Amino acid sequence: MTDPWSRPADQPQPGPAPQGPPPPQFPPNAPGQQAAPPPGGPPQTDSSFGGRVKRLFRDPLTIVLVVVIVVALVAAGLLAAELYARNRADGVVAAATECVVQDNATVSFGASPFLIQHMTGHYGNISIETAGNQIREAKGMKAQVDIDDVRLQSSGDSKGTIGSLNATITWTAEGIMQTVQDSIPVVGSFVSGVKTNPSDGTIELEAALGSSITTKPTVQDGGLALQVVNLSGLGFTLPRETVQPALDAFSTQLTNNYPLGIKADDVTVTDTGVTARFSTKNATIPAGETDPCFANL
Repeated sequence: MTDPWSRPADQPQPGPAPQGPPPPQFPPNAPGQQAAPPPGGPPQTDSSFGGRVKRLFRDPLTIVLVVVIVVALVAAGLLAAELYARNRADGVVAAATECVVQDNATVSFGASPFLIQHMTGHYGNISIETAGNQIREAKGMKAQVDIDDVRLQSSGDSKGTIGSLNATITWTAEGIMQTVQDSIPVVGSFVSGVKTNPSDGTIELEAALGSSITTKPTVQDGGLALQVVNLSGLGFTLPRETVQPALDAFSTQLTNNYPLGIKADDVTVTDTGVTARFSTKNATIPAGETDPCFANL
């Protein structure tokens, strides 16, 4: 008799059950409850400020950006300080120059970093240009000045020294005429025009009725002088003995009392007026008590 519960002969017999731990059984989540985390929990991270900074600086691109920003900020700060210091120095030197020449002036310093010059008190390559309206009483006179090797070291009646100063002075014929008319008593009232003669280096002061005074600019005692060469014209009634002392006093007033020991080197008559070169070396910068024009240096 066949067992009704036995497996048919044509089907394989089941083998032994696989060994090993049974799969974990998780109870169903309660309503509103999140799924349980996997074994071991989520990866732990440092959420403190120091941890965030450490993670930030692990990125090479971030490091590069931070370095670039820091360098840019430092450069911007140095540039702003450089521009401010230059502008301040320009104003101080321009004010001193304007006080001396009694005309407007512009100043520029060389390409060397000004902050370094200021910290060391040693300045170089300073250029000064006046407006050309006048230099003191000389109308129509303009100066281009180059200064080098300035050392500011206050001591006693000195604020420092100037290694070298070279100035080119130009004086227009019209300015000469106006200055002579305004500054030379008697003689100035006769002058109605000025003519320059570059060929012989003379200046002709023209007067009424075809009269004229021919003078020759020269360097004398470190200043400029106007030597009378000729008086012509029947209508001219001033003797030479009157004209020459008047011109000498005029020349001394204009150029013989410049500060810093500035002296005339040479003078040339041009088609448009007169050009002269002045210079000084190892000059002492006077203290403010000695010359108020230099009080703020």
